[in-house]
Amino acid sequence: MDGRVSFDADPVIDFESPADEDGVHDSFSQLIQEQCHDLHDVIEMTPLDLEEDSRDDVECLEADSDAPQQTDHLIGERWSSDTLKVLSSMPSRTIGRSRGAIISQYCNRTMQLRRRRQSRPSIQHFPRSARPSIRGYGVETDAAGFEEEENKRDRLVNNLQNLSDSDRVRMLRAMPLSLSEKKELRMLVLNKAEHSVSQNQIPCCSQLKYYIIIALRHGWYGWLSFLSSLQLWQTALKCVGGRFGTGVLSYFIFLRTLLFFNVFLFLVTGLLLVVPQAITHPDQDQNITVRSSWGLEVLTGAGYFSHSLLYYGYYNNQTLQTGHSCSASGNGTSCSSGLSYNMPLVYFFTIGAAFFITCIILVYSMSKSFGQSFRIDKSKGLLAIKVFSSWDFKVIKKSSVRLQRANIGTQLKELVAEVNRQEQKFPVLQRLFRLFIHMLAWIMCLGSTLACVLAVYYFSEHMHGDLRNRTQAASSDPLLKEASLLAVPVVVSSINLLLPGFFNVVAWMEKYDSPSMLNYISISRNLLLKVSVLGVLCYHWLGRVATDPQSLGLECWESFVGQELYRFLLMDFIFMLLDTFFGEFLWRVFSQKALKRKRKPVFDIARNVLELIYGQTLAWLGVLFSPLLPAVQIIKLLFLFYMKKVSLKMNCQASGKPWRACQMTTIFITLLCFPAFLGATVCVTYTMWSITPSAGCGPFRGLKNMFQAGKRWVHRLAAVNPDLHWLASAHSYLDHDLLPQSGGGRSAEDHRAASGTD
Repeated sequence: MDGRVSFDADPVIDFESPADEDGVHDSFSQLIQEQCHDLHDVIEMTPLDLEEDSRDDVECLEADSDAPQQTDHLIGERWSSDTLKVLSSMPSRTIGRSRGAIISQYCNRTMQLRRRRQSRPSIQHFPRSARPSIRGYGVETDAAGFEEEENKRDRLVNNLQNLSDSDRVRMLRAMPLSLSEKKELRMLVLNKAEHSVSQNQIPCCSQLKYYIIIALRHGWYGWLSFLSSLQLWQTALKCVGGRFGTGVLSYFIFLRTLLFFNVFLFLVTGLLLVVPQAITHPDQDQNITVRSSWGLEVLTGAGYFSHSLLYYGYYNNQTLQTGHSCSASGNGTSCSSGLSYNMPLVYFFTIGAAFFITCIILVYSMSKSFGQSFRIDKSKGLLAIKVFSSWDFKVIKKSSVRLQRANIGTQLKELVAEVNRQEQKFPVLQRLFRLFIHMLAWIMCLGSTLACVLAVYYFSEHMHGDLRNRTQAASSDPLLKEASLLAVPVVVSSINLLLPGFFNVVAWMEKYDSPSMLNYISISRNLLLKVSVLGVLCYHWLGRVATDPQSLGLECWESFVGQELYRFLLMDFIFMLLDTFFGEFLWRVFSQKALKRKRKPVFDIARNVLELIYGQTLAWLGVLFSPLLPAVQIIKLLFLFYMKKVSLKMNCQASGKPWRACQMTTIFITLLCFPAFLGATVCVTYTMWSITPSAGCGPFRGLKNMFQAGKRWVHRLAAVNPDLHWLASAHSYLDHDLLPQSGGGRSAEDHRAASGTD
């Protein structure tokens, strides 16, 4: 009878061994048969003896009917064939005391075949049934002496030493030995290799190359670790996510994203616009000392800040020269000019390049977020992956362990809630009633939004007329005039604070079952309010102030619009502070002390996110009129992060219904890209292309529009290099055919630029 026993669980599927392993199996089978020549055809399965654990044999399951009587109580109990297969495949019943001889000879014969076939594929790519195995073979215990075992071990170590690192690891993994024995063999091989290397004379170049590679590898790993530690607010975000869930975490991640956008804008405008203008002397008419009482210039942005680097009007329209020097010689005086810095051209291209790069980053972030949310949403085994594969075993610090445990626990609650959530089925009458409630709620929200937009429009018109009257009346109080500039920002910020609370009351009446659906509805209603208010304000600034600045007595309407955006941004931050104090802190105290409620309010994600988008839209709108406005937005976001984090831990609690916000970040980025950034880009482009700049201030003074700064530069290039004449033709087409109202013909300066005399 053949000494080989098959333990395949599925007899239908038969994995064939690769061709280059046939010799290994044949030699291995021959080796087993040589050591088992004196065994019986059927080997009894004996119970495992705890004292003599090395005396294990393998039972042949294909025993004949006339075999000797079984003495094993397992067989006596008539176990099923599947159970016997599992028991016989245990390592304790497949490895005998003669494993050293078997493995050493197995390695010898295997190495001969491996050296002949260097190009064979890795054993890791083969199924387990195709790998060499000693299961199912009858193995006779051998009482070899200690010296013989040591010799066999030495031979095995020598064979392993002659292999490459990858082959050595592969062979050790394939050996049916325990982990301790494999570790011992590996240490013996390494020690012997180090001893042999120390005895040999290694060239200095090889040692130097080895040390350089190790140093570079350690340096690279250290640099990666350093970059990972530089992630902003990483620990704070983990704490928030572990305690309040992924919905609240998405708000803080979105806030950090906005901070990075503003840092980029600040670096671009600061290095290319602010720093060159600051190192040069401004015009004489800009050296004006303005006194403002009561410190209102901090709130209004007027007074001292009106003639500073903060606003558009401070920047000149000259070409800055560096390194200008003159030297006297016998023939006369010769002057040489250094680098030139065309401020109007740099201002135009800096704003355009900043918006273009921001658009690319936004589109990339949105596409990446869409891919991640789609992959997460379509994952079927996400719950099992989170249970069995989410723990990081490298975390050993107690605080980090608690943080990771809380984070994983919160995510599991959200996943389980999502799996168990089922759509409720209502009767027809109840569905009609719910539909009527939803329609009534939307009518109330749309009506309140329309009323607030009309109120902002008429109030801004009233304040515009009041400012015109105060300008014409020379005896008006300048303090009252400066304070009246805060009226429109205060009204708009009050609407943005109070109306979302009304939306929340209406949503409470609708009684949404899903927290995610409630957040999406709140976001859509708040977004409609913000977009409508910003549309009215943009019409007020670009349609009333920019077209008729003389009626308001403005010499530089761009600086006035920049001051307006500064006031709106600052008032928005102040009202967010008030909302955090009164809406969260005082409400939590009143609820616990007066109403005797233990539950705290839930963090309003929709309102807070739309406040961030509103503020960022103001910053994008104002970067043309106030190049340092992103710096104000950076300070605001930094204060806002720490304030919201402290208020969240003190005054809020996690949602009573756990929900997974896998698509919240995608929605936030999408809203930031399309309504916010797209609207700001349209307004800035319209301003640069269609509106006439102020004649007495700014880098574009004397031009019909800001676009002509680039046009003059293109004509100058075409005059110097005739091959670039097509650029001038393209600009002429854009100027005459697309936007004829921006200038019907070329001015005298344009003719001089084209002829090279400018």
